[in-house]
Amino acid sequence: MRVLLLWDDDGRLFGPLYSWRRGPHCRENDPFRGSFLSYAKSLIRLVLDRRKNLVQKESMKIGYARVSTEEQNLDLQIEALTDAGCDRIVTDKGQSGARAAEARPGFSQAMALLGPGNQIVVWKLDRVGRSIADLIHLLKTFEERAVEFRSLTDGIDTTTAGGRLVFHIMGALAEFERSLIQERTRAGLRAAKKRGKRLGRPPALTPAQIAHAKAAISAKRETVTGMAEILGVNRSTIQRALGTSA
Repeated sequence: MRVLLLWDDDGRLFGPLYSWRRGPHCRENDPFRGSFLSYAKSLIRLVLDRRKNLVQKESMKIGYARVSTEEQNLDLQIEALTDAGCDRIVTDKGQSGARAAEARPGFSQAMALLGPGNQIVVWKLDRVGRSIADLIHLLKTFEERAVEFRSLTDGIDTTTAGGRLVFHIMGALAEFERSLIQERTRAGLRAAKKRGKRLGRPPALTPAQIAHAKAAISAKRETVTGMAEILGVNRSTIQRALGTSA
């Protein structure tokens, strides 16, 4: 008895497909003669198609979402990435876009998940970085690792030459916009100083409270710790206030 067997890529047995006995009168049962050969070819094509589908399935989409502060919400980005068909979404919360992308824990995790033929997807270009140098470095890294990049809002897809061009242009615009914001902020601070406006956090103690604390401590009616408890501030705040008023 001879048996024709066929295994798939995972080592699972498809067969036996056919069996036959050797002998001078059993030639018509030979599996490599007649219609059975077509049947065997069909099964082999089925295995090859299955292998092709497995390869296509291994091409993953990794979504990456980021917000700069803990108070901001990631829901909008996560919803867009989910609609884009991402197999997995990695997030960074409380991570500034000015920080290098590869220094963020969430982005590093996303990069570790990416393999050749995979794609990283973001909601907007500035989610990965605002520096043109950082963005160009990331693009080169993606190319070296055969990883594709897609930005949903900006319409960037590096699978095309046009997408790579837009990636560079949008990176330059993002850096330009950040520079404009910084310039406006500095100009606003200078204008506020000229108007005599105090910048930063308001003082914890008023001038009258500082004068009262200084008089009480100088007359030894209260200690620094005691005045801090009365005024509801830290001991170091009293010490700084007394040092400033001295």
